[in-house]
Amino acid sequence: MADKKETEAETGNPDVSAEADAANGAHVGDAVLMDAGAAEKAAVSEDGATGKSGEVTDRADTGAARPKQTEIEADAEGTIGAEFGDEVLEAEPKRSDDVKDKSSDAYHAKVTAKAGTTAGLVTGLVKELRPKQWVKNILVLAVPFAAGGILDPGILWHSVIAFVVFSMAASGIYFVNDAIDVEADRQHPTKRNRPIAAGLIPVPVAYVVCVLLLGGSLLISGLTSGPLLVVMAVYIAVQLGYCFGLKHQPVIDLCIVASGFLLRAIAGGAAADLRITQWFYLVVAFGSLFMVAGKRYAEVKLAMETGAKIRKSLKAYSPSYLRFVWAIAAAITIMAYSLWAYSIQEDVYSRWGLISIIPMVIAILRYAVDIDKGVAGEPEEVVLKDKVLMVLGVILAGCLFLAFYL
Repeated sequence: MADKKETEAETGNPDVSAEADAANGAHVGDAVLMDAGAAEKAAVSEDGATGKSGEVTDRADTGAARPKQTEIEADAEGTIGAEFGDEVLEAEPKRSDDVKDKSSDAYHAKVTAKAGTTAGLVTGLVKELRPKQWVKNILVLAVPFAAGGILDPGILWHSVIAFVVFSMAASGIYFVNDAIDVEADRQHPTKRNRPIAAGLIPVPVAYVVCVLLLGGSLLISGLTSGPLLVVMAVYIAVQLGYCFGLKHQPVIDLCIVASGFLLRAIAGGAAADLRITQWFYLVVAFGSLFMVAGKRYAEVKLAMETGAKIRKSLKAYSPSYLRFVWAIAAAITIMAYSLWAYSIQEDVYSRWGLISIIPMVIAILRYAVDIDKGVAGEPEEVVLKDKVLMVLGVILAGCLFLAFYL
């Protein structure tokens, strides 16, 4: 009878198999509760053959192992904690034949048509400098303004020099970054139109221009002041580290991008040898982290909704984590600004510093609205597109001007 049951179990009869399993389970553990794995092993030992129990054990082992293996592989890719998968991130965006669409082949053909010509090289060099990004370097005027010395010709001149050297250094970093990523950019639907990826600027020429810009930035900084040279050397070293691999490290990439804004503010003070309260630098540091985390949040949200490709480090971020980062950064920014505003009242005996807290807090909350919508791209673009933010910025600057210069 046992042989018959064993034979029928091997043939896959579900009724007999269930009956055999129930009998085996009852025989092994009338008074003791056992886990599924132990019961199956006991059943195999009792019957003297693997039978159906062996098949169940195999399925149980496989079912337990596969999710674990998947989790390990996902963790290796840095996706644990993310709310979306690689298949979404790697989806290929749709392309059109519209010559105005930067992801279309027609637009790419129009860009590469000038490759190998002098006009194409000149156009590529100007575009690769990215002069629009120089708007960020206005931050070097923040410390001279907050120190009440922006109207001093000497201080203003040193601030202009700081603006120039930061523009040179930033443009030099763009050249080396695009030269390193040239092959990856050529596979991207829009980045392939960048001057180096499109062939307008040969890679060796890009490295030469990079050396000239970075070297010139350090030389001018050294001739201006020692502290400014130190700040520029730190900025260039950090940014080169970012280009050569740190941009792929989660959290580190956020800190490096935010540090670029902080170093700009420090450079403005270093160039003119100005000192300012630590609360101001905390405002700049965490305000920058707030904007950078918001930008990353927008990129991750865009990837979830459209399947756009993003860099590997962003796969480690979930929207909830980035929301956590920019919420904390916003809170610290408001707190640090409030403390700085109170120090203004003590230093210059003006209530306009305290009044400036109102437009500052409203501006932070308004910017958070843009972040929450997932439309927070480059900070300067967000501000220029939001008229309310622009008005708040003017009111804030007006309050501080009255506090320091009236």
